[in-house]
Amino acid sequence: MIGLRGLIVLGLAGGALAQCGPKAPPPPVVLPAAPVKVGPEIGLSTTPVPLNASDPSQTAVGRFVYAGGIQITSADTSRLHGLSDLILTEDGGIEAISDDGDRFSARLQLDAAGKLIGLTDGKLSPLIGHDGEGLRGKSQGDAEGLARLANGERLVSFERDHRIWRYAVSPTGLWSRPAVAPKPATVFPDNEGMEALTAYPAAGSDAYLVGGEEGEVWLCRLTTSCQPIPPQSPVDFTWGLTGFSAFGGKALATLHRAFDPVRGWRAQVKFIADPMIPATKQYPLASLTLDGQLTRDNFEGLALAAGPNGATRIYLLSDDNGGEMNQRTLLLAFDWTAPPPQPVAPPPPARKKRR
Repeated sequence: MIGLRGLIVLGLAGGALAQCGPKAPPPPVVLPAAPVKVGPEIGLSTTPVPLNASDPSQTAVGRFVYAGGIQITSADTSRLHGLSDLILTEDGGIEAISDDGDRFSARLQLDAAGKLIGLTDGKLSPLIGHDGEGLRGKSQGDAEGLARLANGERLVSFERDHRIWRYAVSPTGLWSRPAVAPKPATVFPDNEGMEALTAYPAAGSDAYLVGGEEGEVWLCRLTTSCQPIPPQSPVDFTWGLTGFSAFGGKALATLHRAFDPVRGWRAQVKFIADPMIPATKQYPLASLTLDGQLTRDNFEGLALAAGPNGATRIYLLSDDNGGEMNQRTLLLAFDWTAPPPQPVAPPPPARKKRR
C-alpha cells in the first residue's frame, strides 16, 4: 500500500518525466452537443381496445358501427390525465383540455379502412392565463369544455372558478392570452359546472351552446349575454350532461355519463334534431348507449366528423380522474349512418260535402 507521502513523490516524479519527454498531443476538439429540443412534445403509447372484451365478434351497437378504440398513455409525463373534452382539427388531429389546466394535441392514426388505430405527434402544454403564465391547480385550471368557432378561435369553459375564456390561435398553432367570453348568469355547484360546450353556427358565426352537468342549456354569443333554451335533462339524476357537438345545421349531439358502484360507468350519446324547440317536442334521431359488457369509462368528450360512405364519425374521450378506480384514458370511434327518410303517405282525399 502506498501512503500519502508516496503518492506525492510519484506525482512529482511523473511531472518531472513529463517535462523531460515529448509533449503530449493536444486534446481533441470537442464540438458542442446538438441542442436539446425544448418544447411540449411527448411520446405516446396506444393500445387497441375492443368494443366488447367478452365477445370479440361484436362490431356494432345497433346502427353504430365500431370504428376502433385505443387506450392512451405516455412515459414522458405524469400529466396526461383528466382529459375532459376534445375537438377535431382540419389537419386530421385532435385537441383536448384537462382538469389540471393542460392542452393536449395529437394526430389521429387511421388504417386503410378508416378505423382508429393510434395517435402520433403528441404535445402537452399548459393553458395560458391572463398573465401569460400556465395555469396550475384545480382552482384555476379545471377545464371542462372546448369549442372552436368559425374564425378558428377556441373557447374553454372552467368549473370551480366558473368562467369561459376565448383564445385566438396563430397559424403555427400557438394560443394567445385569453379574453373573457360571456357565460350563463347562474350559480353553478363547485364541481358541477359548464361541462358541455360547442360552437353553434346555426345561430350565428359567434354563437355557442353551453350545458351544465344537470342538463341546463344556454345559447350564447360573443356580442350578447347568454339566454336559456330547453334543457337536455337525462332520464334520472344519476346521469350528468358532459358533452356537446353540433352537426348538420340545427342538430345537436349530446353526451351523458353515469356511475354507480353496482353498474360502474355508463355513457349515452343522443342525436337531437333541434335543441331550440320545447323539450316536450324534442325527440332523438338516434342514441348510442355503452353499458353492460361494452368498453366504457368516464366519457366526457364528444366530437363529430364526416365518416366513410356518408356516415357520421363519433369520437368519445374519457377522463380517467388521474387513474382512480382503474380508470383509463380512452378514445373510441363509431360510425353512424342515419336511416333513410320514411315516405310520407299522401293525405286522404277530402270528402265532398253533401248538399
